Amino acid sequence: MSVTAFSRARLARMHDIMASHVERGSVSGLVTLVSRRGEVHLDAIGTQTRDKHIPVRHDSIFRISSMTKPITAVATMILVEECRVRLDEPVDRWLPELAERKVLKRENGPLEDTVPANRSITVRDLLTFRMGFGQMMASPEDNPILKEAIAQEIGMGPPSPSTLPAPDEWLRRLGQLPLMHQPGEKWMYNTGSDVLGVLIARVSGQPLETFLRERVFEPLGMKDTGFSVPPSEIDRLATSYWTDPASGELTVYDEAANGQWSRPPAFPSGAGGLVSTIDDYLAFAQMMLTYGKHKGTRILSRPSIETMITDQLTPEQKAKSGLVSGYFDHHGWGFGVSIVTRRYDVAAVPGRYGWDGGLGTSWYSDPKEDMTTILMTQRAWTSPQPPEVCLDFWTSAYQAIDD
Repeated sequence: MSVTAFSRARLARMHDIMASHVERGSVSGLVTLVSRRGEVHLDAIGTQTRDKHIPVRHDSIFRISSMTKPITAVATMILVEECRVRLDEPVDRWLPELAERKVLKRENGPLEDTVPANRSITVRDLLTFRMGFGQMMASPEDNPILKEAIAQEIGMGPPSPSTLPAPDEWLRRLGQLPLMHQPGEKWMYNTGSDVLGVLIARVSGQPLETFLRERVFEPLGMKDTGFSVPPSEIDRLATSYWTDPASGELTVYDEAANGQWSRPPAFPSGAGGLVSTIDDYLAFAQMMLTYGKHKGTRILSRPSIETMITDQLTPEQKAKSGLVSGYFDHHGWGFGVSIVTRRYDVAAVPGRYGWDGGLGTSWYSDPKEDMTTILMTQRAWTSPQPPEVCLDFWTSAYQAIDD
């Protein structure tokens, strides 16, 4: 195929830059994908593990962690389109555990020092992370609600399928805790997508994995995407690494064989539980980029996708949300995706949307350029700020545009 959307020389530059991250050991292997105007370029560099010479391939399986969130949002919008749920409908009917909420007077105050919630949590609140509960960049010792949430094992840290209880018990534990903020007041990361996973299962009458497989994965041909890896394919799952908080050393976070993703979890996390391949996720990304339809199969309508990729946060909500300092100066949040709102970098095209996975993955689609970029690695991020391998991939992808 002749290269028209990208410069061949600049694609080679991207390969060299990404290979340099493997050569100096920041990651043991990675897979990159850039797609523009129908041209797709894949590159697999390095190995699936640090200590074995298993080459990483385009069909290697990665834990996509928070890249699960856009998929959960799409599943929710399928139910919205079928009028089985409504965006501004309270979730109380389906999730009575979250009815009649109490709210902390102060985020770091005593658990019993609460006031009644001003209103019910809605489906829109869950999609936009404004339910009043989420992850915090704070010390548990200084925040009783965070300390108790961690003790209840409801998913306040990195994805860890083996530690979470089954959905009904998970929601019961969450429902016993007060909200950190009033519903609709503030963007708080993560928990809303896990609640959506329980909502989808209850509304559809199917386990979350079954609903996703029948309504999203099978129609899009995403044969390697799920909440665990079957034994016959486990050799394709990359070993997951992270920097140990205590020692500062790069260590194994999760093995492939006998690891946390080698068996179905009790709690299929709609926030961060999926594994996938770069080919599978491209099918999902292309469906989003072509406004709900992929290879003749329609998953959602164009208006639904347009709603998902529109910034839903008010300036006041952004000002109160402090997970990543300054992030909302040039980003917004739609339904399960981040959206660039201001041009501030080579790859920061207003309207570009997508999200990252904290265990080492990234996806963004750009309607203006008709472009998708996907990066799969197996090294977890050490902070909410993107690592250099991610920043270099985004820059390299956009510098390769040739028009």
